[in-house]
Amino acid sequence: MSIKISETLTFECETGNYHTFCPISCVAWLYQKIEDSFFLVVGTKTCGYFLQNALGVMIFAEPRYAMAELEEGDISAQLNDYRELKRLCLQIKKDRNPSVIIWIGTCTTEIIKMDLEGMAPKLENEIEIPIVVARANGLDYAFTQGEDTVLAAMAHRCPEQNLLIGKKQEIKDKKGKELFSFRFPETEEKKNIKSKNNLEDKIPLVLFGSLPSTVASQLSLELKRQSIHVSGWLPAQRYTDLPALGNGIYVCGVNPFLSRTATTLMRRRKCKLIGAPFPIGPDGTRAWIEEICCVFGIETQGLKEREQQVWDSLGNYLNLVRGKSVFFMGDNLLEISLARFLIRCGMIVYEIGIPYMDKRYQAAELKFLQNTCKKMCIPMPRIVEKPDNYNQIQRMRELQPDLAITGMAHANPLEARGINTKWSVEFTFAQIHGFTNAKDVLELVTRPLRRNNNLENLGWTNLVK
Repeated sequence: MSIKISETLTFECETGNYHTFCPISCVAWLYQKIEDSFFLVVGTKTCGYFLQNALGVMIFAEPRYAMAELEEGDISAQLNDYRELKRLCLQIKKDRNPSVIIWIGTCTTEIIKMDLEGMAPKLENEIEIPIVVARANGLDYAFTQGEDTVLAAMAHRCPEQNLLIGKKQEIKDKKGKELFSFRFPETEEKKNIKSKNNLEDKIPLVLFGSLPSTVASQLSLELKRQSIHVSGWLPAQRYTDLPALGNGIYVCGVNPFLSRTATTLMRRRKCKLIGAPFPIGPDGTRAWIEEICCVFGIETQGLKEREQQVWDSLGNYLNLVRGKSVFFMGDNLLEISLARFLIRCGMIVYEIGIPYMDKRYQAAELKFLQNTCKKMCIPMPRIVEKPDNYNQIQRMRELQPDLAITGMAHANPLEARGINTKWSVEFTFAQIHGFTNAKDVLELVTRPLRRNNNLENLGWTNLVK
């Protein structure tokens, strides 16, 4: 009896209650990525308690972030917001002297209508340090969108660059001051712009998304092997090294939760977005590189063999997950990419819950997911936007998946009901991009499965069920 495979993906929207971290948690990884930055979170004691618990940094470690704690006088407009923020920023300048101060707005600043964007330019001129305002508050759908908000704000601070073949090119800062200039080849040489020898000097490519330096270097190296030069990253390791943006610059994202940044780069900075699957898993990394090469008119070299080498090295993990089922409750917007990779590994995905879905930004990933399901002869999973957690738990009781990838709030209750779980937040902080990190994804996925196998081997079956 043959199983009928659905030809299209099924999308649903429940608009129910779901649980996720607060987006101000993006400070946890962004302050480490942007080495010359200082993050000032403007919020209440609750925000401070959350950061203190989520980041777990000791006082003497002197992290490059702080809380501007709103008190009753601030909320009732009895205190002068500008004067208080100026005092804090002057203290930050004296103690740390960062290249940029990033104000993170919270729910409270939204509710009391605090004009952070209006105060920032005036204060920036006074203290002579750039101030970037990002409203990474709990009104977003997922905590990873905090990074999206910060990068979209930083995109406005990148130097201006317009590429016009045969004319003088100028790189300017936001105040219009020329930093340096150069001239592209005339029309005769434009015909060879897609040749490998001179392509990397002619078409700038900027990648956006915060990744550890080692992972960013790996992806840049993979593109360099295909004769594509990455001219910069957003964010850069230092604020002073932000890439030049403008008309004719190609940009490509590495994370599926950066739709606001992509929109800003296209509409405000006039960049050309390369819509590609995201480089998660060997299949995704290959498709990501192939799409970039296709846009630049380059034929890939050795990419198929490179992917196969990675799959061969994952044999032990694939034997463990093949035929197992997984249920995504939805938490960090990485669900579509992770589900596609796990389906390629031989798993069955019952449902992909996702807090928010930008179908335009994730169009290439959705198409890739559909093709992967057809290739593996696996039924198309349901995609549920803004899922209702209560309804999801009822569906899980019926389906009884081998693994549920869920937020921390539901992990223990599901474990008590005999369903193996994995915290979705772990995938946010783990290194999961590129060819070499596919093993880390499967290490996280298989950990609860291997734990239960070990318990069964010890005869502790009553603890497993």
